[in-house]
Amino acid sequence: MEVITEIWRRATTTQPAPSPRLVGAIAVLGLVLVLYRRCWPVTRLLVTITHEGAHALAALLVGRRLTGIRLNSDTSGLTVSRGRAGGPGMIIMLGVGYLGPAFAGLGAAAMLVAGHSIGLLWLLVALLSLMLLLIRNLYGLLVLLVAGAVVFAISWYLMPAWQSAVAYLITWVLLIAAPKPVVELIIQRRQGRDQGSDVAQLSRLTGIPAGLWSGFFLVCSLAGLGLGTAVLLPGLIALFRPMFS
Repeated sequence: MEVITEIWRRATTTQPAPSPRLVGAIAVLGLVLVLYRRCWPVTRLLVTITHEGAHALAALLVGRRLTGIRLNSDTSGLTVSRGRAGGPGMIIMLGVGYLGPAFAGLGAAAMLVAGHSIGLLWLLVALLSLMLLLIRNLYGLLVLLVAGAVVFAISWYLMPAWQSAVAYLITWVLLIAAPKPVVELIIQRRQGRDQGSDVAQLSRLTGIPAGLWSGFFLVCSLAGLGLGTAVLLPGLIALFRPMFS
C-alpha cells in the first residue's frame, strides 16, 4: 500500500518545464534517433507499440472483441479483434493505427506543458502493463517487459530533472517519428508490397483509394508534429510568424 501511495504521489507531482534551449536540444536528439539508420529499428518499436495500442484501444471503444497483439522482430505488429468484417467499427479500428503516434505525442506534449512529465512516465508504465495482458508472442512479451522495466526504473530511481528529460525525449520521438512509417508505407505501395496494410484494407472497405488514405495519414502526422512543436517550443514558432504575416 505504501508503494502505491508513493507512486501516486510521484505521478501527481508537478515539475517546472525545462528551459526552451534544453527542450530544443532534446528535440534534436529525438530527430537523430529517428533519422539515424542504426537507431531507427529500436526507435520504430516505440512507434509500433503506439500504433498497435491505438488499434487495440479503438477496437475496445467500438465494441469489437480484442483477441491479441503481436510485436514482431522486424518492428511490424498486428492487432487481432473479432466482430463484423466491415462497417464503421472496423474502419475506425484500422484508421487510427497510423494516427496513433501523432495523437499520443500531442497528448504527451499537453501533459508536459502542464508540468506532469513524471506522471507521463507512470502512465506509460501503466499502459505497457495493460498491453502485456494482450500480447500473444514471445518477442512482443520481451519487448514490453524490457520497455516497461526501463521506464519504471527511470520513474523510480532517476532524479526528477532526468525523468523530465526522458519524458520530453519520448514525446519528441513520437511526434518526429509519426510521419516516417507513413512514408515507408507509401514507398511499399509503389513497389506493390502493401497488400495487407491498413490502407489496403481501408480501401477495400470504403472504396477510397489507398493512396488517399496514405496521404491523409501523412498530412495528419505532419500536422501533429507541427502542433506538438508549437506546444513544446512556442518561441520557435513565434520566430517564423513574421514570414507569414
